Amino acid sequence: MNGVRTTTGKTVEPFGKMFEKLPKRALSRVGVVDVGSNSIRLVVFDGAARSPAYFYNEKVMAGLGAQMAKTGRLNPEGVERGFAALQRFAALAKGMDIDPLTCVATAAVREAADGPAFKDRVERETGIRMHVIDGEEEARLSAQGVLLGWPDAKGLVCDIGGNSMELAEVADGQVGKRVSSQLGPFRLQQVSGGKDGLRKHIKKVMAGLAQVMGTHHERIYLVGGSWRAIARLDMERTSYPMTVLHEYRMTPKAVSDTVAWIAANDLNGLRSQVEISASRMELVPLASMVLAQLAETFAPTELAVSSYGIREGLLYEQMSDSLRKRDPLIEAARFTERQMARMPGSGKKLYQFLQPLFQEAPPERDRLIRAACLLHDTSWRAHPDYRADACFDNVTRANMAALSHPERVFLGLALLHRYKNSRAGSPMAPLFKLLTDDQINDAEVLGKAMRFGAMFALDDPADAGQMTIDGKTLVLKLTPTGRKLMGEVAEARFRSLCNALGLDGEIR
Repeated sequence: MNGVRTTTGKTVEPFGKMFEKLPKRALSRVGVVDVGSNSIRLVVFDGAARSPAYFYNEKVMAGLGAQMAKTGRLNPEGVERGFAALQRFAALAKGMDIDPLTCVATAAVREAADGPAFKDRVERETGIRMHVIDGEEEARLSAQGVLLGWPDAKGLVCDIGGNSMELAEVADGQVGKRVSSQLGPFRLQQVSGGKDGLRKHIKKVMAGLAQVMGTHHERIYLVGGSWRAIARLDMERTSYPMTVLHEYRMTPKAVSDTVAWIAANDLNGLRSQVEISASRMELVPLASMVLAQLAETFAPTELAVSSYGIREGLLYEQMSDSLRKRDPLIEAARFTERQMARMPGSGKKLYQFLQPLFQEAPPERDRLIRAACLLHDTSWRAHPDYRADACFDNVTRANMAALSHPERVFLGLALLHRYKNSRAGSPMAPLFKLLTDDQINDAEVLGKAMRFGAMFALDDPADAGQMTIDGKTLVLKLTPTGRKLMGEVAEARFRSLCNALGLDGEIR
């Protein structure tokens, strides 16, 4: 287990030995503060350790690094706003019984002449211990955050802040080469020569980064608020049906088209269409120039947005190897079942009962089947008339890692059919276009299988019967208990499952 290296070279452990004190697969309100050049954010994590949920999340656009490239000092107004935010965060942490509250500061504080003074003031007056990290360490922690969300991530992580931009390689669960640059929008505001001068400067710096990191990476993972803002605008431009930013994918061509679209439109008009703060939107034109050059220089196959970065990287830092190897989706689904299901543990039994139907499912589909079974009974508190739509909405918007947008919709559609035979007229229909016809059919089959299995027997459906596929017939062999449970509603759901599978049904 590694510590965090500071600019002084000293190694610290911001969370202490947290996983020795807590259950290995659960968190209990772990607080992290990220002091960046543009924003300062408090995040409190809770829930499944491998796939943490956001118990509390607050951001202040302090602008500590505004004008720093010109003055060499922190923005005075940003210092006061930042200090006020940190005072509030310290008080919030105390109210939530979080101790210690981990605080990491990046480019603005580490590079400004008065950065040490700001750090001393914060520590003296708020009690928050601030760890000032260097650029390579910032890149490493951001890359670890990506690994928390994408265990199989392979490619280049690009984290943009207000005053810097970091790159790091990820592959096989490890962080490789990393480098820091001064391609943050606040820095670029001081480049002379107008747009032509900016383009030449960005291209030159990016070429130097490519020499260090290589241009063989098929995927670039985008970390940082400016990248997320551009991705949100890309969604708006293309009328993309889902607004979850994590795992949103863009091609280099889409990036080029969106950058041109941003340049051709009024920023205030664009901002009115999406939820982007004025201070963030102000930096979008410069950030979009950097993103366009990044895509051109490195020429990846796709660019993927990560909502996880330094804060999540600090959590990943503390995880044991065995915890890191767990599937974030399954861990989150298990935790949700324990907290919200009527009968925790029934999901595993349902999964085992349905196995004969999905024996040929590849691993990437099997994990979705397993997750669906774990989540099948977690929306029971919703009104029966809206339960199907509620569970679809919950899973497609849930804070779950290692889940692509099509996989979110597949999982949501399966859970919709867990509660409802037909999807006709569903308000969620626009999202269905993220799936192929075969995927839609497979999700329906899974949903109807859960719909039958979940009510066939309340505890373990295997106690009531066993399903097998014999040629073109789905056979249900009943036990003595199962014969008592096989009422007309259960039989109707069994027949519906057979129809979805395109098989005859036989009850023995």
